[in-house]
Amino acid sequence: MSKLDALLKAFGEAGGDKGALAAEDTAHLVASGHKLLSMKAIEGLEVDARETLTGISAAITVKEGVKVRNPVHLCFGVLHKKGTQKIKMDVKFEKNSSAHFIAHCVFPNAEKVRHIMDAVVEVGEGAEMRYSETHYHGVYGGIKVIPKSVVRIGKRGRYFADFTLIDGRVGALDIDYAVEAGENAVTELTARVFGHANDEIKIKESVVLAGENARGLIKTRVALEDESSAEVTGITEGNAAGARGHVDCMEIVKDNAVAKAIPIVNVTNPLAKVTHEAAIGSVDKRQMETLMAHGLTPEEAVDVIVKGILK
Repeated sequence: MSKLDALLKAFGEAGGDKGALAAEDTAHLVASGHKLLSMKAIEGLEVDARETLTGISAAITVKEGVKVRNPVHLCFGVLHKKGTQKIKMDVKFEKNSSAHFIAHCVFPNAEKVRHIMDAVVEVGEGAEMRYSETHYHGVYGGIKVIPKSVVRIGKRGRYFADFTLIDGRVGALDIDYAVEAGENAVTELTARVFGHANDEIKIKESVVLAGENARGLIKTRVALEDESSAEVTGITEGNAAGARGHVDCMEIVKDNAVAKAIPIVNVTNPLAKVTHEAAIGSVDKRQMETLMAHGLTPEEAVDVIVKGILK
């Protein structure tokens, strides 16, 4: 089996649409380790990727006024037990353009793997980017994932990002996202992670509402069991008149897991408003009792509640 076939197999098992990668009207980028396996551009969307001495460098541009109909598919991973993947990504949405990116990052056999993503995103005036990222790290926990993203949203731009890692082990996860929203811009950052065994989770997300009437939401849902731990930092700054922001963090813990939430809000303009809420605790007892009354065991009831939180 070729590297491409093996990665596509893992891609499909992780929920990816393998058929989309063969479609003539669908852009994609596929890489295993530091090897580019496949890429495709379409009219109005440019893809320029290359292998470098230190990893992979890719640039994706959605041209002015282009509305990309089909999702852009990204598939990154390391299939061996040991390895490193470093990706530098530059994404640019020109004025009034839009597209939805669906990324799958798969590391099914990871025992000693590092995945490093360094992304710079520019969402132009009136443009909209939706980014959905799903990870699968296997069952061994031998992986460290370090995604970093710096995003700038222009006037009336919209940026929505969703990160999901709820199947298999996490290993060590260290997310660092920073978003700056301009006038009348909107951004929403959502993360869902389920930690097991001795998984270590760090999530730091920052939204700076720099333009008038900018809107921002940071929403984090983390479930922890066994000896896992999480530290979630959500930062929102309201620096212009009419800016509105909210930080919403919920962490559910069981066994000997440890959770920490650090919501930080900062307002420098009297006409801006930023709010936050953080909740850490065990599974709700009333919900447990209701589910058990319908015939579920305590373990099954906990699973149902946790999956509901991570939806």
